[in-house]
Amino acid sequence: MTDQDKRVLVLTKARVGKVHDKKQLDEEELVDFVPDEVPIHVDLGFQGLQREFVNIKIPDKKPRGKELSEEQKQSNREKSCDRVKCEHTIAGIKRYNGATGLYRNRIEDLDDRFMLIAAGL
Repeated sequence: MTDQDKRVLVLTKARVGKVHDKKQLDEEELVDFVPDEVPIHVDLGFQGLQREFVNIKIPDKKPRGKELSEEQKQSNREKSCDRVKCEHTIAGIKRYNGATGLYRNRIEDLDDRFMLIAAGL
């Protein structure tokens, strides 16, 4: 989670293997502590989350065989403008290769420390 100023607010522990973002969100219960007044901007990988919480801002999905209306396209652009700040924050963290490279060391939680340092920088 990040804020509008591109500061990292929440980091989860590193996990072995590939885990879908929605599954990890459900297991970690990260959204539960966020007040309803604070909007949460997510991408289409979090389909269904808007049924659980009132403060979720998710883009409209294009129906199969149809097109989005101009109002839906404009709404998606506005939501994208807000969410891109989070994507830029993630890209900034990934610039430090220690946070994204394959972890082969035996020091416990070193990968989490790399991520924390990269997020702080």
